[in-house]
Amino acid sequence: MARFQPALLGGLFIGVLSSLPVISAANICCCLWVVSGGSLSTYLLQQNDPNPIETSAAALQGLLAGVIGGILSTLAGIAIMQIMGGAQQEFLDQIFSQMRDVPPEAVEMMERFTSGPGMALMGLFFTVPVYAVFGLLGGLLGVAFFRKKVAAGQM
Repeated sequence: MARFQPALLGGLFIGVLSSLPVISAANICCCLWVVSGGSLSTYLLQQNDPNPIETSAAALQGLLAGVIGGILSTLAGIAIMQIMGGAQQEFLDQIFSQMRDVPPEAVEMMERFTSGPGMALMGLFFTVPVYAVFGLLGGLLGVAFFRKKVAAGQM
């Protein structure tokens, strides 16, 4: 379990900051919180190891942090949607009422899919892979910043 603790903490960082309504807007900037969470997992991994970390280990930690963060972000998003669901559903109803060129069956299918578990499932299938990739990139970026240097006599 201690082996995956950096990924868990990085994923928690990603999940919390990506689900907070105003703060999550920073993810528009190249998935800022996701890349930062992947880098955080690399930093924590390097702090626990006196030797320079392997690039593959950092990439794996970043990937896992992204997956964990994507799942946590989706779950937190569902909870926030339950709290603020009325305003969001009203917004979606306005959009669907303006779709005059779309067949009624298609609008009905979209309404079903964007309410309840359909929206959560769609969010999960989109968020987790994207966060995994950007978490991996953050882990690799963390290697460039946080990897300990090899002493000249250790080569």
